[in-house]
Amino acid sequence: MSQQQIESPVKRGSGNSFRERFDSFFEISRRGSNVGREVRGGLVTFMTMAYIVILNPLILGGTEDVAGTMLDGQQLAAVTGLTAGVMTILFGLVANLPFGLAAGLGINSFLAVSVVGQVTWAEAMGLVVINGLIIVLLSATKLRELIFKAVPAQLKTAITVGIGLFIAFIGLVDAGFVRSSGNPSPPVQLGDGGSVTSIPTVIFIIGLLIMGVLMARKVTGALLIGILATTVIAIIAEALLKIGPSFTEDGPNPSGWSLNVPALPESIVAVPDLGLIGAFSFGAFERIGALAAIMLVFTLVFTNFFDAVGTLTGLTKEAGLQDDKGNFPRLKSALIVEGVGAVAGGATSSSSNTIFIDSAAGVGEGARTGLANIVTGVLFLLAMFFTPLTQVVPLEVAGAALVVVGVLMVSQIRFIDWSEFSVGLPVFLTIVVMPLTYSIANGIGVGFISWVIVRALAGKAREISPLLWIVAAGFLLYFARGPIEALIG
Repeated sequence: MSQQQIESPVKRGSGNSFRERFDSFFEISRRGSNVGREVRGGLVTFMTMAYIVILNPLILGGTEDVAGTMLDGQQLAAVTGLTAGVMTILFGLVANLPFGLAAGLGINSFLAVSVVGQVTWAEAMGLVVINGLIIVLLSATKLRELIFKAVPAQLKTAITVGIGLFIAFIGLVDAGFVRSSGNPSPPVQLGDGGSVTSIPTVIFIIGLLIMGVLMARKVTGALLIGILATTVIAIIAEALLKIGPSFTEDGPNPSGWSLNVPALPESIVAVPDLGLIGAFSFGAFERIGALAAIMLVFTLVFTNFFDAVGTLTGLTKEAGLQDDKGNFPRLKSALIVEGVGAVAGGATSSSSNTIFIDSAAGVGEGARTGLANIVTGVLFLLAMFFTPLTQVVPLEVAGAALVVVGVLMVSQIRFIDWSEFSVGLPVFLTIVVMPLTYSIANGIGVGFISWVIVRALAGKAREISPLLWIVAAGFLLYFARGPIEALIG
């Protein structure tokens, strides 16, 4: 292909071959990738995200709502795979970015813990739909894009680094390498009582070393090879030692697998039950009152809005798709489709679908275009019919991949200028608050608030965008929502 063809997309309907038009549509050559990398990246992204088909039903299906109703686990698994597959494919086609979408863990936990004690599941999903419609409106009117562009480049880099630490921490916790100590101080500890004693955690360490060595030797497909090899080791270990899950009918099993027990399933095919599609309602405003319902929507919007913006910032930076100002191609399209994911998640009762930070594993494998998303999305759709196969890869193996990708993202810290303290403090707070509070939105909020206050009082007020002041004020309300909700009653 000529340099001119690489630099200019081929117009549809031209005389060029299908291969050239395909390459041009996804900008594969322009972004320095190839079909093989995109396919591998899509596979790796799916393998690191597939746990959501199992975990989402456990979170949403294990809680009764205010009316004593529980969502069916098999139906939740089916709609989780369906929504993730459709939205991931749509995101790949429209935004042309290699980032998978699925039910966001922060929001589904918020629904299960804080929302359905006040409203029914159908009403909670109605609030999620409203949240998504608001995000789509903000994105379509370019307000969300303007807010994104108002964020200083140093804070955008800090968000990338913070997310890197966050997903590495997630990987370490999922693998049991880092655990809660059960004490106020220290709140966490290494393994069980300061020692690594469980076989699944040892498997995680083996996987981390395999992936690390392959990455260091620049082996093509390092993460995919590492995931597959470590999964085989895990299956053999389970077959020989009968380790079992971390929670059994007889009680907790601290030495068990965190979520998926790595074993070849007896049954492969399962017919999906899509009965939850359309099972949402807007009755929350009548049940708990307009003000209380608005506060719940406000929390959902802020969490959804800034988790997605932060994740997009980190992933596009890691993929090398950002310009000098931290912007990337098709920003508006990406933000709109992500908002549609929230609407779709509420409409299918799978919870708001958002961009998954786990997609960083696919980016680390070389994915740079939406073609990788087509692969990931198709696998999610197939997962509806092959749910047992999604349980083969244990969370400990996926955790090893997340730690490796975390290292890649944290390396962006070299682009931060620490010489000016009015920059260094907000940047530092952004980075550390994300993993320490287990929330991307919290890190962004603390970073924004400290940035405008410290920079303004340091004589840099004129350099701060008015939008950043508005967003920082919004985050103050977000962090004070508990007392505000108490005043509302």
